[in-house]
Amino acid sequence: MNDASNMIERRATVLPRAAARGFRLAAAGALALSASACSSADSFNPLNIFGGEKYKTEIVPDVPADDLYNQGLARLQKKDYAAAAKKFADLDKQYPYSQWQRKGLMMTTFSQYQAGSYDDAIASAKRYIQLYPSSPDISYAYYLEAMSYYNQIPEISRDQDRAAKAAELFALILEKYPKSEYAEDARYKLQVARDQLAGKEMLVGRYYLNQHNYAAAINRFREVLAKYQTTRHTEEALMRLTEAYLALGITNEAQTAAAVLGHNFPDSVWYKDAYARLQSDGLEPHEDQGSWISKAFHKMGLG
Repeated sequence: MNDASNMIERRATVLPRAAARGFRLAAAGALALSASACSSADSFNPLNIFGGEKYKTEIVPDVPADDLYNQGLARLQKKDYAAAAKKFADLDKQYPYSQWQRKGLMMTTFSQYQAGSYDDAIASAKRYIQLYPSSPDISYAYYLEAMSYYNQIPEISRDQDRAAKAAELFALILEKYPKSEYAEDARYKLQVARDQLAGKEMLVGRYYLNQHNYAAAINRFREVLAKYQTTRHTEEALMRLTEAYLALGITNEAQTAAAVLGHNFPDSVWYKDAYARLQSDGLEPHEDQGSWISKAFHKMGLG
């Protein structure tokens, strides 16, 4: 949004000239229509609407690039984003291999995003990235693509492919453009997207746990610890591992899960629950350094 605003401000002085030109064209057209109406008023036949002079085939010249750009900006200012996208897309079509194409494609992407046409915005952003990988606005193209996925993240029970793609792009922005003006927002939204992905794993894991399919449940909770340790679901995942391993009689892993939970989140309600479950079986939390759970947390610097 910042880039688009800057572009609008930079071109603001050109808008009055484009508008004036439009008014002159409109006035000339109105005079022509008026003269035509006067000359043919007496001969007009409603039953013969195709009579009279034949239409002339004319080649309409391309609109100057700066006029197209200003027309697009004018529609942006009116929040007519779909119409703005069409104007900017004309720059792409009429002025290929030019700076106008680059500007037009970026503004097309932004306009489509603002219009809520997220799939179109994704396609335009991908094309921009492919054509202009060294552009100073490349980080913004990635950001618009990421946000287009982010704004389509569905509720937790549905497929989370959009969340995965958003997370991938936000991570890319942080890796390749850590000093860009979009990095801070990308960091926050990456965490939201990762939390959504972890939540989906937890949902499926709980289902398997309720079905007493403990091995399948463990695989889901293990995925949370392997990929999404910094999300809010980590505490519950450790408690659910304690529960699942106890059900399978694998007490050393159950004790390790509870011990890691207590070490990293000593005040967690999930730790209290895990501790109580161990005690009911006459066990105490104890970390096995050879356990995958212990290794996973030490690898991340959380153990």
